[in-house]
Amino acid sequence: MNRTAYVLVTPARNEEATVETTIQSVLAQTILPQEWIIVSDGSTDRTDQIVERYTSKHPFISLLRLNNRGTRSFASVVFATEAGYKALETRDYDYIGLLDADVRFKPDYFASLIQRFEANPRLGLAGGLVPDVINGKVIPSPPQNLKEIAGATQFFRRSCFESLGGLMPIPEGGWDAITSVQARRNGYETQTFPDLIVEHLKFRCGSEGHALRRRWQMGVRDYALGNDPVFQCFKCAFRGWEPPFLIGSLTRLCGYAWCVLSRRARYLSPDLVAIIRAEQRARLFSWKKTE
Repeated sequence: MNRTAYVLVTPARNEEATVETTIQSVLAQTILPQEWIIVSDGSTDRTDQIVERYTSKHPFISLLRLNNRGTRSFASVVFATEAGYKALETRDYDYIGLLDADVRFKPDYFASLIQRFEANPRLGLAGGLVPDVINGKVIPSPPQNLKEIAGATQFFRRSCFESLGGLMPIPEGGWDAITSVQARRNGYETQTFPDLIVEHLKFRCGSEGHALRRRWQMGVRDYALGNDPVFQCFKCAFRGWEPPFLIGSLTRLCGYAWCVLSRRARYLSPDLVAIIRAEQRARLFSWKKTE
């Protein structure tokens, strides 16, 4: 394997406002990827045209178009990513990055990540801290569990990625949280590095609509991911200061409770849910910060 070689896969749907910024961030890297596939998941805006301007100048960038399935969903991100992964032609690489089309980062970002992988052979999945930055302003967010890596910038050791056996298309979202758990289950370490900043250029779950609708969806996602009920109550209480204050956190808890009461089906296996809950209970009862 080429110990500094990496490939990237980027799912994109109607990202004309940000995709060029992401492309420029990659082109500025001190170590360029061997191959980068940008998957246009039925885009109906200028996303494809913007990407094509760069594919003509940079042979390592390619555009893969998928048919328009009509609506955006959290599972569609996984389907688009998997399509890009299967289309990769490069074989000599040691790292693979899953990169959103609405982020911005410094020129040494990937070089710094690779350096940390090389220093720790057990590190299987890593990434930078991903704050929302809207119109140049950082949106306050609660401390992050640094063992979890945001899906916008997950970077894998190749063997770790292949050990997953594919990504999990969860309709409610949260596939990135599952990959972190699966990587640890498979014997790898996972780490978010807070000194490596990746700016996310729009609100999370923005396609869900207004703020309360987004909070409700987050509660539904928390249930789908198997969150422990006690952990969920503490989590929502801890985030009560986030806008909209108190009511947003309560709405998130209600979304979770609605799923419990309606006995909504989960896509995760019982053993994976057990691992998730065991990790959450350990965080609760250790009284030790993991963020």
